[in-house]
Amino acid sequence: MSNLDREAVPSRCGGRGFVVAEPVRELLSPRQVKLGESTEVRRLLPNLGRRMVGRRCFVDHYGPDDIADEPGMQVPPHPHMGLQTVSWLHEGEVLHRDSTGSLQTIRPRELGLMTSGRAISHSEESPRAHARFLHGAQLWVALPDTDRHTAPHFEHHAELPRITAPGLTATLILGSLDGAASPGTTYTPITGADLTLARGADVRLPLEPDFEYAVLSMSGEAHVDGVPVLPGSMLYLGCGRTELPLRAESEASLMLLGGEPFEEELVMWWNFVGRTQGDIEQARKDWMTGSRFGEVKGYDGPALPAPELPPVALKPRGRVR
Repeated sequence: MSNLDREAVPSRCGGRGFVVAEPVRELLSPRQVKLGESTEVRRLLPNLGRRMVGRRCFVDHYGPDDIADEPGMQVPPHPHMGLQTVSWLHEGEVLHRDSTGSLQTIRPRELGLMTSGRAISHSEESPRAHARFLHGAQLWVALPDTDRHTAPHFEHHAELPRITAPGLTATLILGSLDGAASPGTTYTPITGADLTLARGADVRLPLEPDFEYAVLSMSGEAHVDGVPVLPGSMLYLGCGRTELPLRAESEASLMLLGGEPFEEELVMWWNFVGRTQGDIEQARKDWMTGSRFGEVKGYDGPALPAPELPPVALKPRGRVR
């Protein structure tokens, strides 16, 4: 998954200084961003006022889009470093290729998890024969300094743990929740879950008080801690919670995003997460000269060139403006 903005703006994020250490209800509105040739996404992170939730530094929601007569998602080969990408679908399919040789079709409620480590490149596309609708979310998870130079690899998990309660079915995407653990590789304490609420559901989900949380609405209308959250919006919840009240008048789907607040300060530019301007400059140079990031074989088309670096210095800073 890529940031295709040709006028890429550096984001300075991380650090505990701006973590809200108590429960809050901060509704984040998305901005519309073009992704590839025909997909438009709603970008929730980085947001004008908030840069991270736990280790998540990038969140896009897209669809449901009718692509019956369209090519659907078409994202050419592009690089990543210093992060993990999470692909999560409710409808449709995405064909993943990467420079380690991975070739995998990701289907609804299957986990596609790519760890870029020191360097990887990949492409994403709707298969030529694809379902009518495309609907999903793409997320980035920043790697801690101790693991950001790890070897790149891709994981696909079709079977994931489920947690059930009256009116609630939760599919655990990453980390742990209510005693269940995802098979996806993680590098710091984290949780990510897909929540389906039945009509009339009124439940309380157990949480970790030391974790920072947000809830992304995928479909339907649900009340999260009393706040109505519509599809494509995200409610930031802060820390200090032991449970989360959820209520739905009709069927609704949400994504719970949580984890320990990220201590390190980061520089995020285009598709790179680093610690210094030098990290970013070297990554851009390596991508443009064809070194380090490898080659994505089998994609029909050229790779994405990197945008020009901004004229201002890239400096790490906290998680909010």
